[in-house]
Amino acid sequence: MYKKSSDMTVEKASELKGGVGTIKLINILNVDEMYGMGRFFGVTVIPPNCSTGIHTHKDDFETYYILKGTAEVTDNDDVYILEAGDMTQCPAGSSHSIRNIGNEDLEYIAMILYTEKR
Repeated sequence: MYKKSSDMTVEKASELKGGVGTIKLINILNVDEMYGMGRFFGVTVIPPNCSTGIHTHKDDFETYYILKGTAEVTDNDDVYILEAGDMTQCPAGSSHSIRNIGNEDLEYIAMILYTEKR
């Protein structure tokens, strides 16, 4: 399989998970292309001063790999700063959020995989 960038589904989500602003989600794989192993694999773009709200992962886990920008990540009770080349993972049962604290768009690869195949 191959996809041109023009073939990828792009969504805009306002106040995602109770966050601030409108975020762009570029689906590298659609759910049906993940073979029951996950529900998101794509690039997320968060404008400056925008965020996702804090949310808990139950039967899945999420990994971020920062491509561009500066992020403030809340991981349960911890808060830390990530930049290009850094990653974070929120395991099942944990909570997290991410906020763009820089002056340019924050871009990162996000992947949400299930803890058990569906």
